[in-house]
Amino acid sequence: MKKQPTIIGIDGGASKVSAHIVKVSEDGSSFILGIENSIKEYHNYPYFQYDFKLVSLPIQLQQIQYNNIELTPAEIKQSKVYYTAFRDAISDLVKLTKAETVLIGIGMPGIKTADGRGITAMANGPRMPDFASEIEQRLLDAGIALTAPISKLGSDADYCGIGEEYAENGAFRSIENAYYLGGGTGVADALKLNGKLISFDECKDWIAKTWEMNDENGNSIEMYCSANGIQSVYSELSGISQSELKENKIYLEQILGLAAKDNKFSIATWQTVSKSLAGLLFERICTIYCGSQNNYSFVNPNKPQLDSNHTFMNTLLDRIVIGQRLGFLFKNPLAQEYFIQPLINNLSELIRKSKSLDTRAKSHYLKSDKFDTKIIISSQLHEAPALGAGIDAWLNFNNG
Repeated sequence: MKKQPTIIGIDGGASKVSAHIVKVSEDGSSFILGIENSIKEYHNYPYFQYDFKLVSLPIQLQQIQYNNIELTPAEIKQSKVYYTAFRDAISDLVKLTKAETVLIGIGMPGIKTADGRGITAMANGPRMPDFASEIEQRLLDAGIALTAPISKLGSDADYCGIGEEYAENGAFRSIENAYYLGGGTGVADALKLNGKLISFDECKDWIAKTWEMNDENGNSIEMYCSANGIQSVYSELSGISQSELKENKIYLEQILGLAAKDNKFSIATWQTVSKSLAGLLFERICTIYCGSQNNYSFVNPNKPQLDSNHTFMNTLLDRIVIGQRLGFLFKNPLAQEYFIQPLINNLSELIRKSKSLDTRAKSHYLKSDKFDTKIIISSQLHEAPALGAGIDAWLNFNNG
């Protein structure tokens, strides 16, 4: 049997890198997040460009299409901040654990290269087509030995699903059919159907990612599920700029606290969020059970309509998992009155009045005409993307 390496799972975002030790059980059947972690914010590096200019997404996508990635000097300079931050975070954990070799899993946003080790398009940062190779070289220069090369860069959404499936306290364990919605800076979607993890990329013909869908006002559904988006809803209603809210540290928990003080803008925010989130969960339930009704428009107007038929038709969800910042909010005592109960009421009404769901589906989701609250739970996982990244690296190493 291969010697168990020191596993480092990394969640690389647009503003920081968050690295954690991931520990595996003796039989390899479950994982937990270790207490050791290192977080590096890009803006703390002296050569970070606050005025970094993105290459427009249409141009990025066009360059991918013609296999002609032309990095700008600004991208090359900014990418060095990422590489250094990753090296420093990994180095911290190597020193903390006195690891001889490390096995590294990395989750990153953006469109990946064909081999999965680089990034060819980014919405909030530089393109880095040689990302994994650059990190490996810097670790080698720092005297850090790798158990194996970085196999690929995964997405935080997929890694949330992997974490829920394999972590010791994961919400997908022993569940046949489940949907995961993680609300952090952005939104992560994950699925487990017929006992297997299903990437949204694998089923893009019949189900869309949350960030891809718009409501009737043209707003991305991500606005009502992500921490940044919900803050923006409160900002618009209250007339207080998001920059001012951030300066005064008014985030989800504080906005929820204001509702308890009868702040009308906060109460209106949670009413809006609850209604929109119920609509999204209803869409997931219907799409999985009886095919997409194409009730949402798309952020990309050229995206084709979703197929109304797929291989998982007639599947009922055993569990809906709410994770990341949104999941933590579910545990707030104030959430029940201002967020969760309105969400359940809205979802119950949508299912009761649905002409798409049959009696079998309605009887599964409704108990005494009310949505069965045992189906919706909050995730118990801390730093799910980093945990999933470490687990994926270990699975690839042991199955390779």
